[in-house]
Amino acid sequence: MTSWHPHIWERAPVVSLTSVIDILIVAAIIYEFLVLVKGTRAFQMLVGVAVLIMAFYIARLGQLTTVNWLITTLLPYAIFALIVVFAAEIRQALAKVGRKITFPSLSRTRGESSYDDIVLAANLFSQHQTGALIVIEREIGLRTYIESGVPLDAKLSYDLLATIFRPSAPLHDGAAIVQKDRVAAAACFLPLSMNPVLSTQLGTRHRAGIGITEETDAVAVIVSEETGMISVATAGAIERDLTVEELREKLSELLHSYLPPAALPTSVATNGEAPADNTGFGRAGVERRS
Repeated sequence: MTSWHPHIWERAPVVSLTSVIDILIVAAIIYEFLVLVKGTRAFQMLVGVAVLIMAFYIARLGQLTTVNWLITTLLPYAIFALIVVFAAEIRQALAKVGRKITFPSLSRTRGESSYDDIVLAANLFSQHQTGALIVIEREIGLRTYIESGVPLDAKLSYDLLATIFRPSAPLHDGAAIVQKDRVAAAACFLPLSMNPVLSTQLGTRHRAGIGITEETDAVAVIVSEETGMISVATAGAIERDLTVEELREKLSELLHSYLPPAALPTSVATNGEAPADNTGFGRAGVERRS
């Protein structure tokens, strides 16, 4: 039996508090990066890059001169190639970090305005199966996407939203972007989400709403043109089939503002007649995929 040597602990490496903190920070960065790319096309690309790195490492151990020369020559360019390939993921990660260190006072300033008009408009669109996409700006500015549409800079109101998304209106296609208590622009182009995990039942409107929330911290309210279903997208995720009251509570939570209950416009049918369409939103015409 081997006797205990008193100098074993003396030869053991000394782990300082700084080293522990350093390891935890690196582990947290790796974990957040893996969470960020999980379920996206970047994850498969990352696996491919890892396989190439392993192959190059084995080639170096085998003293393959030509392969080693190729690695040494292409490595500086490979770094720039990875930046281009993972540009969207890098932007999303930096935006996520920026949101975490944003001062709370800025968040309260963004949430002081009431968005009850959006709730009322969503209820109208849902009843008449009118497609709509309303994007609410929060901390990250949406100027790039505002400039892609028709500038309005008009006060946010139920009537304005009903006019914008009227099926026969020229601004119906695209998104309306809301900044505080104003509609900055309409008919805006948004990036489509390429997340393969999303349901194939989601059309262009829903993918655009999810796409803008992947790039920024905006909130997207989406109404399906086929079913009238109300959805809310945030941080690349979507909640579908919300009731009007659930939409009100969700916006109140996300925008840090209290939305008092308001009377919702309803259609009243008498003697078996069809509900009157006093808003001008007809059901005629070909309904596009939302």
